[in-house]
Amino acid sequence: MKSMKLILMSLTLGSVFLFSGCGNGDGKGTGAIGSSGAAEKVYVAPGELDEYYQFFSGGFSGQVTVHGLPSGRLLKTIPVFATDGEKGYGFNEETKPMLMTTFGFVPWDDAHHPKLSQTNGEHDGNFLFINGNNTPRVARIDLTTFETTEIIQIPNTAGLHGSPYPTQNSEYLVAGTRFSVPIPQEDVSIDTYKENFKGTFTFISGGQEPGKMDIAFQILVPGYDYDLATSGKGPSHGWTFFTSYNVEQENTLKEKYASQYDKDYIAAVNWKKAEEYIAQGKFKEWPAEYYHNFYNDKTHTATATKKSGVKVLIPAECPGLVYYLPTPKSPHGVDVNPTGELIVGSGKLSADLTVHSFAKMLAAIEAESFDQEIDGIPVLNFEAIVAGTVASGGLGPLHTEFDGRGNAYTSFFISSEIVKWSTETFEVLDRIPSYYSIGHLSIPGGGSMKPWENGKYMISMNKITKDRYLPTGPELAHSAQLYDISGDKMELLLDFPTMGEPHYAQGILASKIIDRQVKFFPLEENEHTYKTLNEKDTRVERDGNEVHIYATMIRSHFAPDNIEGVKVGDKVYFHVTNLEQDWDVPHGLAIMGAQNAELLIMPGQTETLLWEPLTPGIFPFYCSDFCSALHQEMQGYVRVSPADSDVKLSWKLGDEGSGN
Repeated sequence: MKSMKLILMSLTLGSVFLFSGCGNGDGKGTGAIGSSGAAEKVYVAPGELDEYYQFFSGGFSGQVTVHGLPSGRLLKTIPVFATDGEKGYGFNEETKPMLMTTFGFVPWDDAHHPKLSQTNGEHDGNFLFINGNNTPRVARIDLTTFETTEIIQIPNTAGLHGSPYPTQNSEYLVAGTRFSVPIPQEDVSIDTYKENFKGTFTFISGGQEPGKMDIAFQILVPGYDYDLATSGKGPSHGWTFFTSYNVEQENTLKEKYASQYDKDYIAAVNWKKAEEYIAQGKFKEWPAEYYHNFYNDKTHTATATKKSGVKVLIPAECPGLVYYLPTPKSPHGVDVNPTGELIVGSGKLSADLTVHSFAKMLAAIEAESFDQEIDGIPVLNFEAIVAGTVASGGLGPLHTEFDGRGNAYTSFFISSEIVKWSTETFEVLDRIPSYYSIGHLSIPGGGSMKPWENGKYMISMNKITKDRYLPTGPELAHSAQLYDISGDKMELLLDFPTMGEPHYAQGILASKIIDRQVKFFPLEENEHTYKTLNEKDTRVERDGNEVHIYATMIRSHFAPDNIEGVKVGDKVYFHVTNLEQDWDVPHGLAIMGAQNAELLIMPGQTETLLWEPLTPGIFPFYCSDFCSALHQEMQGYVRVSPADSDVKLSWKLGDEGSGN
């Protein structure tokens, strides 16, 4: 197997050229966009709408992007784990708490796997969840506002890669640690990895309850690297599956030493059994600190709450909780088909796909068909649980999606292709190149029990795009490619660039979301502490060296728009309410010298900008979001005087003024 790995590694660089000349001009099964109908299939005429929303991870941008399908058009960037100057996220006083952690204010993360909430195994359009890989966190995005409204930090873990996979009714969001570390953390030699390093599986409750996300329980597992996960459905509902690699438990040169064994494991977790053990009190209460951050759409303000203590289950003390399914080799993805019966393991260093049977797994557990036990976790006999093998699928399988018609589609990173195969016969049905070094695939609904319209489109997310786009220096745009999978043969329809590294994406019919959109926030429901609901209540108040400006904005002026009496050394808080009550009329606030960002305030919302003037002078502020024909006239001035000045605090709009 060492020689196999070296061969696969040597092919990685060359793979980007393997298929660059492929294609016979007909656009069928070759990857070339040669069909005269391809452009027509992705064309969305002016004034018409896309059929699907597609949510992409922004990778190392820390954000989520929203595209329309089939056009591929970028509709919105949703800030999640990183500050965003366009929207003021993480800069305004209301959203700063969203980025609080036990490490302090962390304004960046590596966002990997957007997952839609589910009801009865189907995507319900309520929420989107996504993980932060670097500082372990899981976020909720409300799909009525397309804004991040909740983030929970995950303690006792490192590298939250295999997350946040929802269960069939979003009872839990599940997460696995990528990097095993001492748990609880302690100062030990790295060379004591095998003795002291452990992993955890985390089950987060409150998936369908805004503001209620919390750590329900964690499971302590051997110190492997846990990669991806998926939750069961139908007959396998109540189970979650995690891939692992580095069962060798090596801590250096993992590309060499962590691939010695022929098989790694898929961990099968019976979370309904875990609930029983929790109810029986068979858990350890471990000290741990973590943050729960929640944004309230009534107060338009986030709060950050530090929590402590988690319930931890130990498999050796909880029989029937976890089982290991041997799987070749260094598996990345684990995917369950829409019926809930097949568990597909994608061993990166195996040329074949291994498909496990859930029914056979249960039978093997019942018969105690175990090869060994590791830290109280039985290892099931490989032959007893395998449903079939997809032979000669390709090189470097990563991830599988399903179309609802009995077909599966697997991405192969090294050979840069997608392979279509039958979940009944395990025969390869079709293959098509991707451009290039493909990662994950996405079929709208393909990870649920009901792929939308039985699989019409498929997206591939690719890491390298040589010759696909205009060059932009040393780094090229990352790529998504859209395929038509409605027929027997896959057809490439469209390339479009994406933000950051698009690890994964999920799509949903637009009709599940579009009629539930919040168009504005009713002023009468605004519960912000510093709201100002009409111009007559606008004012400026001093409290020591703090100056609070209670302002409003409406097309096309601020109230007030002339302010004097601010001094060097003051902390100036602009509390600005957008009085508009119409759809798509946000206003912006920017002021010269601010060391953060603009405010972008939705209709009916209140937001706060902290400004600390450093020098005397006249400082203009203005609306930064085009709002009307008189947008340029929507501006004002703040006079800043020396710290020892006796200039009185005053403000005005037109001829109306006040002061104290």
